[in-house]
Amino acid sequence: MHIRHATIEDAEVLTGLAIDTMQESFGPPHNPAELVDAYIQDTYSVPILRQELADPRSTYLLLETPAGESLGYARLYRHAPPRRMRERRALEIQRIYLRQACLGQGLGRQLMNYCLEQARVEGYKAVWLGVWERNQRALAFYRKIGFEPFGWHYFQFGPERQRDYWLHKSL
Repeated sequence: MHIRHATIEDAEVLTGLAIDTMQESFGPPHNPAELVDAYIQDTYSVPILRQELADPRSTYLLLETPAGESLGYARLYRHAPPRRMRERRALEIQRIYLRQACLGQGLGRQLMNYCLEQARVEGYKAVWLGVWERNQRALAFYRKIGFEPFGWHYFQFGPERQRDYWLHKSL
């Protein structure tokens, strides 16, 4: 497997991957399909992804097989962390998703390690992310690799407001 920086030319592939992984991660039985569909409609389209890919504060990473099949992705987003976070020189890992069939194979750790190294190379002192309070698998993964909680916030998921925990990791 290899990881590469996505470009605007990857917008269609990235959109399809984002929709698939969102449905797999948060669709039934975790949430009603219409809730997930509403979120996807507002968040993932080729024009939206093109805009995000063109944003200099944003970096998308694609995890691919040697044949070029996309298995997962991450989005790094450079902006001020929440005030509750002590370390101000921090990079947000705004999205990190794998296809469900790829879970448990070490690929999530590979993608996360790439994100952490990218943050170090750019001079960040910490990374942070939000994770849904009911996503026990993700919470366990983040704790295992050294993320610690520092607060929470509400996340608008389609028409529903859900609670996400904020986690951080010092670099």
